[in-house]
Amino acid sequence: MPVNPIPAREPINELLSGTVSRVDGSFFLSSSVLPQADLIVQGEIALRYGIPYLFKPQWSIVPDLVVLDYGETMTGELAWDFLMMNSHLYPRSDVLGWRNDGADEMVPLKQLDFDSPYDVFVYRAPEDREPVARLSALIENESDGFPERLLRHLPRFPSLDDWLCRG
Repeated sequence: MPVNPIPAREPINELLSGTVSRVDGSFFLSSSVLPQADLIVQGEIALRYGIPYLFKPQWSIVPDLVVLDYGETMTGELAWDFLMMNSHLYPRSDVLGWRNDGADEMVPLKQLDFDSPYDVFVYRAPEDREPVARLSALIENESDGFPERLLRHLPRFPSLDDWLCRG
């Protein structure tokens, strides 16, 4: 019986041009520099999404390879779509990826919390393993030009003052 080779691991990367700023320990994505914030990175960046661990919300994993319990493997968008739509059908399957601290990790799907908000991480380059920041919000009047997945997983505020007054 032929054995299928394990594919190269491939996380989803959404590449865009933007600015990441920090205010009081929170990180924000915007298209331009926020006046009252510290500039962290500006220019081309990669966004990835972390799925939180069940009962350990301080940890999340950025998937780059899914291995089903019967041996099938998936990477990239195919793996992400599978996790979003069918992960509950294969709780003994595993996901490999990079944890939010940059550590390489393998976790059974049943140990992930697909119902909690996902983390949105910023990387300087698609090949980086450790994120520069975990975003708190998108600060933009218009959402045009931003990926749909980002808009689903990151709250958007028209201004930093609106975010600060969210109460």
